[in-house]
Amino acid sequence: MSPSHKNSPDENLVRLIAQGRDMILARQPDFTGRWLLVDVFAQRLNLLQDTELTASWPVSTASAGLDNRQDSGGTPCGLHRIHGKIGERAEPGMIFESRQPTGILWNHSADQTQEGDLILTRILTLDGLEDGINRGPGIDSLARYIYIHGTNHEGAVGSPESGGCVRMTSIDVIELFDQVHKEDPVVIL
Repeated sequence: MSPSHKNSPDENLVRLIAQGRDMILARQPDFTGRWLLVDVFAQRLNLLQDTELTASWPVSTASAGLDNRQDSGGTPCGLHRIHGKIGERAEPGMIFESRQPTGILWNHSADQTQEGDLILTRILTLDGLEDGINRGPGIDSLARYIYIHGTNHEGAVGSPESGGCVRMTSIDVIELFDQVHKEDPVVIL
């Protein structure tokens, strides 16, 4: 097998960074700031400053793959922005319902994976920025309640097993949450 037929993971990431940055530059030609790249194939969320990778975490995107349609169960692709940050002072493992803390902590030591898909610890709401792709009737990421959030299925992080959101461990989502701001671009490819 010749090297020209197969990209190494580093080459794939370099390609995705260039593709994501081009998407951002098409909307903001002078952009040189902080942004997130969700690499669905590698199941990684990458934090970048312009083209420099500053941090990376494992994630779990949709088992249905990339799909922007309402009720598809897919993770929406394309250019988004962080619309909101929820849970800044919540304890790790705090269970959220309707984007509000319930006051109940998920117990990592108990087998609570049968409780469904819980939203834990922190929430970054995502707003699609591409009309007809991830913004608008039937495909709107914000209306679909697509988030980056902590999960009670931490053992599945690193595999595509979510119902559409980008799941992270509680420790990782806190670390990410503390490094990003509303309006930061998020590219999902």
